Amino acid sequence: MTEPTVSVLLPVRDCQAFLPAALDSILRQSFARWELVAVDDGSRDDTPRILAEYACRDRRIRIITPVERGLVAALSAGLALCRAPLVARMDADDISHPRRLEDQFVFLEENPAVGLVACGFRHFPRHEVRVGMRAYERWQNGLMTHDLIMRDLFVESPFVHPSVMFRKGPVLAAGGYRDHGWSEDYDLWLRLAAAGLRFARLPAPLFFWRDRPERLTRTAPAYSAAAFRACKIHYLKRGFLAENHEVTLVGAGLEGRAWMRTLAEVGIKVTRWIDADPRKQGRLLHGAPILGPETDELSGKLLVTVGKRGAREGIRSWLAGRGLVEGVDVICVT
Repeated sequence: MTEPTVSVLLPVRDCQAFLPAALDSILRQSFARWELVAVDDGSRDDTPRILAEYACRDRRIRIITPVERGLVAALSAGLALCRAPLVARMDADDISHPRRLEDQFVFLEENPAVGLVACGFRHFPRHEVRVGMRAYERWQNGLMTHDLIMRDLFVESPFVHPSVMFRKGPVLAAGGYRDHGWSEDYDLWLRLAAAGLRFARLPAPLFFWRDRPERLTRTAPAYSAAAFRACKIHYLKRGFLAENHEVTLVGAGLEGRAWMRTLAEVGIKVTRWIDADPRKQGRLLHGAPILGPETDELSGKLLVTVGKRGAREGIRSWLAGRGLVEGVDVICVT
């Protein structure tokens, strides 16, 4: 067996209904120099038999069964055994376009300064995709450059994990996958960004993300809104908010209040709020005044915590008009 150029890392547990379609989508790739490292994380259904059957059909498929259980352990065990310098993630219930591996490989070959490339994606089955997930799809697919990705890095995870291809070396250097009680992929993106890795995205929809109620992003506590806030604050304290014990929040709604509570847990106090609602202005919220957007009191660090969908662009226009620079004076976290 020749050495692979791309390793496809696929953790799986109890996914017999969807696994064949996922594996078939890899077998149909226009790019042939791949290996698939399938990590069986203690499956109790027909998954082991399906994996064994496919491995007999194609020697490029390798099956491992790690001693430790859990997604992070499975990812770490699989990543350690990936032989190629480039690693493409894949999940057992999703579908890759036939050109996905080839297009991502060619892009990384032609752009050596880029360490991770994602691609456009679409949820399916389409009729079951809710409004919020469609909005997330549009937002993420719109992050077409490294600068746009970095600008929105603390809004939400900028990549669908199983849609990316990355260089293995920088990921290992950043510590690989870690379990801190929040999303393991978002945690990795934030560490890679802090290490100076450059990101990119191919515009074509080369990945199809199955939306179903059992998906971990819907069921696991690590993907809850509270867990994402904790993850964001963990890394904000090591960067944007380093040595800061006070902050201004733009948005005095429910999301802003949730941020206030989580910030307080790590010793950061909200000293003022900015809110466009005149009914809130002039009041005190947890001891801090609520000011209007026209206020001159905009010193110090600001976090935008407005939870209303579609409000971010209007807020950015206001910030620019006030001479505030994202990443320096202010960061959008919702």
